[in-house]
Amino acid sequence: MDEGRRFAVPAGAGDWAIAAGVAALLLGGGLSGPHPAGDRELLGSVLLASGGLALAARRRAPRVVLAVTGLCAAGHLWAGFEVLAVSYLVAVYGAVRVGRRAVALAASGGLLVVLHVVALVSREGPVSEVVTQARSTLGIAWLIAAFAAGEAVRQAERRAEEAERTREETALRRADEERLRIARELHDSLTHQISVIKVQSEVAVHVARRRGERVPEALLAIQEAGREASRELRATLEALRDDDTAPPRGLDHIPGLVERFGTTGLETTLVIEGRPHPVPAAVGRTAYRIVQESLTNVTRHAAATTASVLIHYRTDALAIRVDDNGTAAPDPAPAPGLGLLGMCERVTALGGRLRTEPHGTGGFTVQADLPTNGAL
Repeated sequence: MDEGRRFAVPAGAGDWAIAAGVAALLLGGGLSGPHPAGDRELLGSVLLASGGLALAARRRAPRVVLAVTGLCAAGHLWAGFEVLAVSYLVAVYGAVRVGRRAVALAASGGLLVVLHVVALVSREGPVSEVVTQARSTLGIAWLIAAFAAGEAVRQAERRAEEAERTREETALRRADEERLRIARELHDSLTHQISVIKVQSEVAVHVARRRGERVPEALLAIQEAGREASRELRATLEALRDDDTAPPRGLDHIPGLVERFGTTGLETTLVIEGRPHPVPAAVGRTAYRIVQESLTNVTRHAAATTASVLIHYRTDALAIRVDDNGTAAPDPAPAPGLGLLGMCERVTALGGRLRTEPHGTGGFTVQADLPTNGAL
């Protein structure tokens, strides 16, 4: 990893390399051909180099670069360097590529007029007018080529983005359809069967007690298992249908969630540390699910009386921690239940880290660190 960082290319190095290459090309072409001497040679050389180096900022400030390269092109032509304004053509290409077509078109029209005036003013000899017209035609052709290249690349990038967005939307739609199909299958098959088991076991227990007979332990176990299976199945169906029938849950819903669990007899507290700031929607949804699943496990399995939820806003991450004082904490072994497995999968999908462990004095801790700088 250190070797990769050591040889990483700095941001913007490619822009500077292109700018330096264009500056060298302009200087080489200008000085190798007919050019003036003295002060005009120095001025023209500076303008050629400046026009090329200005391209380093073409992504950040395309309009400014258009103006600078255009002025440099007019300046070195006036100084006597009759070389193609490659720097301005690159600036036009860059501006059109980022969608500044109107600006590039207006600037190019103005520059053509300026260059024509400069050429007429500085022309010498009887053939200069013909040469000037030829150069103007060639300049227009190069401008059209640069404009067309920038527009072609812009359209290609836009189509690629639309295709990627379409693929993501299709994948999400198929995932939703599959999730709802699973929910329907579970509802149509398991719900009925579990309901029958639950009703029959409860009837058997009721009849045995009414007759004054001893209820077998196996029958009581079947009754309790039926109730628990019914609750778990209902919760599973709600989770499968949640994203389609209810608005997305996020950080703003956690206070209400903690308050609702407080009405079940569990003393719950919520602490928020750091400076709250917007986080990606996926991070907010995952944080809500972690708190929801953790508190659900506490109420069902931990025999706890208190639970605390801590949300810590960091610069590049969101930390979630849920503690309880229970005595029957969930088993954090490598084969966790579906709740812990689901939390782990959600956190891992965001590139985060999940830690679950029992306290030394009793209770259980669920802690998740969710990066906020790379999540969707």
